Formats: sequence, structure tokens, C-alpha cells
Amino acid sequence: MSNFFQELRWRGFLHTHTQQAEQHLAGSRVTGYIGFDPTASSLHIGSLLPIMGLLHLQRGGHVPVAIAGGGTGMIGDPSGKTHERKLLSLEDIEANLDGIKKQLAQFLDFNAAANPAKLVNNADWLTKLSMMEFLRDIGKHFSINEMMAKDSVRNRLDKEQGMSFTEFSYSLLQSYDYLELFDRYHCTLQMGGSDQWGNIVSGVDLIRRLRGAEAHAIVFPLITTASGVKFGKTEGGTVWLDPGRTSPYRFYQFWMNTDDRDVVQYLKFFTLLTEKTILGLEDSARTSPEKREAQSVLAREVTRMLHGETALEAAVRASKVFFGGELTGVAESELLDIFSDVPSVELPRPQLEGISLIDLMVAAGAAKSKGEARRAIQGGGIYLNNIRIADEAKKMSLGDAMHGKFIVLRKGGKNYFLVKVA
Repeated sequence: MSNFFQELRWRGFLHTHTQQAEQHLAGSRVTGYIGFDPTASSLHIGSLLPIMGLLHLQRGGHVPVAIAGGGTGMIGDPSGKTHERKLLSLEDIEANLDGIKKQLAQFLDFNAAANPAKLVNNADWLTKLSMMEFLRDIGKHFSINEMMAKDSVRNRLDKEQGMSFTEFSYSLLQSYDYLELFDRYHCTLQMGGSDQWGNIVSGVDLIRRLRGAEAHAIVFPLITTASGVKFGKTEGGTVWLDPGRTSPYRFYQFWMNTDDRDVVQYLKFFTLLTEKTILGLEDSARTSPEKREAQSVLAREVTRMLHGETALEAAVRASKVFFGGELTGVAESELLDIFSDVPSVELPRPQLEGISLIDLMVAAGAAKSKGEARRAIQGGGIYLNNIRIADEAKKMSLGDAMHGKFIVLRKGGKNYFLVKVA
């Protein structure tokens, strides 16, 4: 048993916790859980911090339980939301749960000899509840005044759209989850984001009232970047854990683009690197920020953990391509992924054969005129498939097209243009 609480403390995971939580965790093996919302077939990087919390719990010798909220997902958690969520069907939720289970298995060991992780679906008990029994046995322990005072409720009631009774009941169901897990697995710890504090302590109180037992809570900070943006929000949209939604290359690039002001904290949050190693990377980020060593280590560690070594190697290779690396051997799918955001033009196959490089540059938007294209070639600033071209009289052929479909033009350092052969 390692000191799980101490690990969370130096990594900055602890936002708030119940008074005796540290003492409780230091005494013996504890079962703790975190819930995950199945509103999509994939989790996103906003779920990484709670996933890492469960991972540290297991590494500390305790038993992690992940709840896939098949039952509460039918309601929708109002925490942090300004509008009511779209309600999902049972079929949609089941499909989403399948994807989430696979992602959690990348981090948690469900076959550990001493403390295997558990994955449960709260639909197993919530969908079987009788409303009259629930109101009689559970509802009477909740004060409307206290529920109205919660931030997740008060913030919504201050808005014009208000809140439905469906969402208002969410905290009761989450509290009941804690009670159910206490009864089934003697679960005595619930963790989550700081916006869940009110719901979690309601569960703590319910266990105390109905079972006369002690339960505990730990909540993690909600991450905001140094620029004031909510963590995980990018111009390109959500960063998913599913490689089919966010490729390993894009995932890797997200971490490579981490602000210098955030990188040390992200190393603590999202990797298993030791405190000594992170301190060394912090020193590198402070003295030689242009090397971006800390970002490189962060991107490698998180990508490897989620997608594996092979996908990491492909992501690193793709990243080097964008900075002028060798294009030979890059798969068609990787090529499209790398250059998906650059200006592109489609050229009929017959038209490509014999066209001059100068005319191709103009057609692709790499030059405004033939004269500008010629001067750029003469200046040594034009690259064809990342190979510098010095011959301004060069004629193109189908042999120049990678996979017979694509030509990559580069002007200067990173100004790329993609020609698609139709």
C-alpha cells in the first residue's frame, strides 16, 4: 500500500475532501469510485483527470470502481450546464457504454490479482427502482432548501430556461448510487470534479443516515488553462480519447501545443512520471523553453498511455513530416490527417501530367503569379513532397503524386498546400 493521498497532494489533485479522508485511506484497502457520463461513444480529455485519479487509487493498492452511468445518463447531470441535455435512448446509451469500457481498460487493470478494477452500470439498479419506494425511503432524507442552494441548481434557476424536475432529481440518483455501491462492494470513497462536491457529500450523508457508516469524498480541481480557457477546448473542437474521432497524431499535437505556463502541471496531472523527473523537466522549461522538452515528454507519455507504442511512433513520425521530415513511407490516412487543415486544390489526373511546377504552384495557391513562383524556386524556398526543388523548369508527372493521389507543396518553413489528384 503506497500513500495514495500523498501522491494526489503533490500532483495537485486535491481541491476539497472530507475531513477524515486521508486517515481513512491510510488505514487499509479502500474501494472508491468515479462516475462517467455515457452521452457519447467516447470519453474526451476532460475525463482524463478523473481516470488518472482512479489509476492512482489502484496503484496505491486500493480498488477502483468506474460507474458507466447508463441509468443517470438517461437523466443528464446539470452540473456545469446552462441548458438541459438531450435525453438519450437505451440503445444509444448501450452503444456509448461499449466504447467507454474499452477506453477505461487502457488505464485500469481489470485483472489485477489483489485489487482488480471494476466497471459497473448504474442502470442495473436505477432502472429497477420503484418510484414510490424511492420517494419514501430515499427522498425523505433530502431537503429541498439544501438542493436549491447547490451551485448546479442555483445557476440554472437564475437563467430564463430554468431546470426540469428530471434534472433536479439527478443529485438524489447520484447519492443513491453511492449507497448502492456501499452495500454491494463496501465502497467508502467517491471522487470527481469539484463541481460534483454537493452531489457527493449528499451521498456521504445518505450513507451515514441509512447505514450509520462513514463514507468519504475527494474532488479534483476543474482545469483552466493559463490563458483562461477551459481545459480541452480547442479551435478544432473536442479532443476525444477514441482514435477514430481524434487521431493519435492530433491527440499528440494537442499536448505538444501546451502553453509553457501549463506544461508542468499537466505532467503532474496526466503522466505517471516521478516528482524528481518532473522537477527536471520544469527546470528545462524554465531555462530552455525553446526546446519544448517538457511538451515533448508530456505528449509522448500521454499518447503512449492511451494509444500504445505503435500509434505513438506513427504520431511522432507524422509530426516530423509537418516540420519538413521525410514523406516516404507515410500512409495515405496519415498523410490526409497531417495536412487536413492546409489549403488544398483538386486537379484532374490528365491535367497533372506535364504541368509545370510554376503553374501548379499558382493553381494550388502557393504563389499569386508565375513570376512570384519562379522567384520562390530560385530563392530555394519551394519543396515538393518535402524535397527542395531548384529547377524552375520542372514538369510534373503522376510519378510525383504520393499514393498516386497527393502532391504536397511547401513554401518556406511551414506553409503547406495539398494537391489532390482527381
